[in-house]
Amino acid sequence: MITVDFNRIRVLPGDRILDIGCGSGRHACRVNEFEGVTVIGVDASYDDVHEAKGRLLYHEAMGVHGDGNWGCAAGNILALPFPEASFDLVICSEVMEHIPDDSRAADEVMRVLKPGGTLVVSVPRFYPEKICWKLSKEYYSVNGGHVRIYRKQIIKELFENCGAEFWAAHFAHSLHTPFWWLKCFIGPARQDSTTINLYHRLLTWDIMKKPKITRFFDTLLNPILGKSLVLYFTKT
Repeated sequence: MITVDFNRIRVLPGDRILDIGCGSGRHACRVNEFEGVTVIGVDASYDDVHEAKGRLLYHEAMGVHGDGNWGCAAGNILALPFPEASFDLVICSEVMEHIPDDSRAADEVMRVLKPGGTLVVSVPRFYPEKICWKLSKEYYSVNGGHVRIYRKQIIKELFENCGAEFWAAHFAHSLHTPFWWLKCFIGPARQDSTTINLYHRLLTWDIMKKPKITRFFDTLLNPILGKSLVLYFTKT
């Protein structure tokens, strides 16, 4: 699922874009659609990097790209393998809540961003995430799971202290919040729940088809139920 609202930011030909914690490559594929950009996806998981590469190759074969360049690499957010001021846009989606040393991670993110460049950070929203933690210890205590829950002011100040200027925020993915509450209540690892499986099929259908009816309700409910908090910064 795409968390970043690309209508809020400007992407130009020649821009270099870093997707930190790229996972399966959803944001890397989306920005690769812009004309003439260079996109790099980085993730600590080699399996995720491999999946992202496969997805980018598939998009390329289907002609869904902007004739730029792309690459994928395994890497650590605490020690990114790039020189200072390498990127015009950095996307850090659903990563910071996994990092024990988040101050060091924020410093490293800002190091590779060019002055005047755009940073987009998303983390789980406080109260939907808090309910998930209350419902299931297994949800957050797995290896590589969430180590904290951010309030907006805390994550905002974390990057402001590293030289970022905050200018916008919104919530996203309201339809996913009840799914995760149900999943945590029933058991995050369970695969035999008909309700959860049907809900997952609905969310997958929504992501793939983007029907107007679900887009309408997602947008309508985001201020109340949005699972992700998305923040936009400029490097001063």
